[in-house]
Amino acid sequence: MNKIVLITGATSGIGLASARKFAENGDKLILTGRNAERLTEIKDELENKGTQVLTLVFDVRDCTAAKTCIDNLPVEWQNIDVLVNNAGLALGLEPEYDGVLEDWNTMIDTNIKGLLTMTRLVVPGMVKRNQGHIINVGSVAGDAAYAGGNVYCATKAAVKALSDGLRIDVANTAIRVTNLKPGLVETNFSNIRFHGDTERAANVYKGIKPLTGDDIADVAVYAANAPEHVQIAEVLILATHQASGSVIVRK
Repeated sequence: MNKIVLITGATSGIGLASARKFAENGDKLILTGRNAERLTEIKDELENKGTQVLTLVFDVRDCTAAKTCIDNLPVEWQNIDVLVNNAGLALGLEPEYDGVLEDWNTMIDTNIKGLLTMTRLVVPGMVKRNQGHIINVGSVAGDAAYAGGNVYCATKAAVKALSDGLRIDVANTAIRVTNLKPGLVETNFSNIRFHGDTERAANVYKGIKPLTGDDIADVAVYAANAPEHVQIAEVLILATHQASGSVIVRK
């Protein structure tokens, strides 16, 4: 049966790859992001292939805007089956004692509070219907800190804790909760982390074949379509030559 899938941060990277993969699966998509023009382009692309798409323009850090959008969904879009909490970012690699406060606030507000906002807005409807699936995009960085990762690693550790906590909270329902934990994924992630320094971003992936957004999206679609009695609780997805957040063999 076709599902209604809401994906945050759907204009690039893992979010965009997930939109395309769920579209291939025949699902209806609610795509959110800050870039209205890019969302329109993606909507046109997917609708030309036969997918029904609704776009919502807001920043997950803006709780009021997010609530307004979700509260005013058209009736036919209200029963969200899958929530993909993908919106997230890393900024900087400074030591914790020398970090940029604005970067910290952006990461915490997006990666933790934005995820919580979307969970609070969407999951009550799932509980009421006794049906739904929350897929949180965490990171290998949430398992252990690495040099320069400090606050970003802390936010992804929070995603793990929040995923585990939510799974406990809905264990008496048919709702499933999945935490995806990617390692090195070549998207615009590093460009954002280094504030547009393309050369520095490219060095992150030198000497190793990294994952792609499609690789992570494949796992998300698989988890969402597992038999109803199967809950893919947590998946660590690494490139072949990456052993952990800090152990990478480059050739």
